[in-house]
This record gives sequence, C-alpha cells and structure tokens, in this order.
Amino acid sequence: MLLSEIAAYLQARVIGDASCEISSVANLKTAQAGQISFLSDSRYKDALASCQASAVIVKEADAHLFKGACLILDDPYVGYAKVAKLLDTTPAIACGISKLACIEDNVVLGKNVGIGPFVHIKSGAVIGDNVQIGAHCSIGENTIIGDETKLYPNVVLYHNVSIGSHCLIQSGTVIGSDGFGYANEKGKWLKIPQTGKVVIGNFVEIGANTCIDRGAIDNTIIEDNVIIDNLCQIAHNVKIGTGTAVAGGTTFAGSVTIGKYCIIGGTSVFNGHISICDMVTISGMCMVMRSIDKPGIYSSGIPAQTNKQWRLTAARVLHINDMYHKVNEMEKQLLNLQEQLKK
Repeated sequence: MLLSEIAAYLQARVIGDASCEISSVANLKTAQAGQISFLSDSRYKDALASCQASAVIVKEADAHLFKGACLILDDPYVGYAKVAKLLDTTPAIACGISKLACIEDNVVLGKNVGIGPFVHIKSGAVIGDNVQIGAHCSIGENTIIGDETKLYPNVVLYHNVSIGSHCLIQSGTVIGSDGFGYANEKGKWLKIPQTGKVVIGNFVEIGANTCIDRGAIDNTIIEDNVIIDNLCQIAHNVKIGTGTAVAGGTTFAGSVTIGKYCIIGGTSVFNGHISICDMVTISGMCMVMRSIDKPGIYSSGIPAQTNKQWRLTAARVLHINDMYHKVNEMEKQLLNLQEQLKK
C-alpha cells in the first residue's frame, strides 16, 4: 500500500514522502526499505536515527529524529496495531467446506463458511456468516457461533455453548467442559451434572489450550471485548466483565466475578466465590483470596532471591506467628507501664 493510503486509514498526518510503498511492519532495529516501523517507548528513541524503514509511526515530538517519512499519531502503538492488521498476511483457517467434514442434520450454516477437514458439527448447531473452523474442531449440539468468528484447529465446543461475532479462538481450547462439581458421601465422590452453559460475547479472543467450564446451574459468562491468554483455567459460573485482559496461566476458581476493564497478570490465582470490581489491575503471580471493592493495583508474592536469601526468608517466615504473640505481649506490657507512669 502507499503510505498515503495507510495515513488515510489511520487518519494520521504525513511528514515526508507519502508516495512510498509499504509492504509490511517491522521493528526499529531490523526494518528495511518498504517496511513501516513505530516508536511507542521513549527508551528506544536512539534507534530512530539508524532505522532503515521507509516510514515510522511516531508522536510529533519525535518526528525530527527520523530521516524518512513519518506518520504522526498521539498513540503510535495503536497505530502499529491497526497497520499490522491492515497488512496482515495470516492465511485463512479454512476456505470452503471440506469433503472430509462431518456435518449432521439440522445444522444451520451461514454464508461463506469455511470448514476444514475432520471437523464434526453436531445437530442443532448454528454457524454464522464468514465463520472459519479449522481442521479437527468439534462443535457440540445446539452450539451457536456468531458471524466472522474464527476457530483454529483442534478447538472443542461442547453442547449449548454460545460464541459471539468477531471472536478468535486458538488451537487446543476447550469451551463448555464440565465444571469441577462433586459431593462427597462417606468418602465417595458423587458427580453433579453441570447443566449451565457458556456464553461468550463479541470480539472476544481466547488463547491456546485454555479451558472454560460450563456453569453448574447458571451460566459461565465472558462479556464483550475480553482477551484471554494461553493456558488459563476458567471454572464454572465465572463471570468476566467487558474489556478485561487475562494473561497466561491464570486460574479462576468457581463463581468468581471479575469486573470490567480489569488487567490480570499472568499465573495469578483467584479463590472461589469472590468479586473483583471494575478497573482493577492484578500483578503477575498474585494469589487473590478475598474480594476487591476498590479500583487500583494489587500485588502479592515474594520476588526472586538467591537461594541463600530465600532459605533465610523462609526460615524466618516460619517464626512469624511466635513473633506476633511476643510483640503483642510487649505492647500490653508497654501500655501497662504507661498507665502506671500516669498515676
């Protein structure tokens, strides 16, 4: 594309030659002629002077540092994201309907649907327009997939799952599996049928090998514009609010409610039956044991130490309870002494 066309798409102002052709996006250090790069972090300003890209996306204050053409935007990183999408060369997941797919009776297929080989779509499923379903996916009974949604190979959607439009689900993800619901009768585990659904909104993206369990009675709900990374566990009856981002390896126990526009750091763990309000940021590797009702940044965990330091810290932690009682007793003695001095 011509840089002028990209500028029009981004509604960005051009400084320099707008007629240059752009074929792809690259980072500042490796970009070559015909590519476009961007500067979103001031720590990399020095790389602008030697960058070989035909154009860069920058804030106006940084444009003088680059010898080529510039696209001026207040948020260059958002500009990069939009250009990367515009120039995306990722191949289609599936085109047309493979003869090796198994599509049962009473399935509703929209227009221009792509279904790869060895896909199994069970009776009552509804597949929207322009949906792409990769090889070896399994779609359960009465499951709904909205328009423009894409499933990479080996995604499994159980029965009565609802996926909105413009969603992207990476390989190996399982949606609608049974929640971990059991009762114990004198040492014997009794499975509780999980009869709820999973309801996923529009513009949701889910990473590889993530599991989202169906509700026990009510539904597990993922609202619009949520992004979920790889290897996450979302248990039954969890609700995740609009615009929330969940990094890889995070685990939500049953019936957790996460508010809107939260940011959850990787490998965090959430205790069951708690609520997190809107606009909360959880640092990576947090153990969230109680509800949070005020927006802000929350952290837990012990930063990495040398083994020698960690062993010393761990040994001291074992004595915290004794130290607490000793300090408590010292406070009582101090209060008694203060009272005696007053007399």
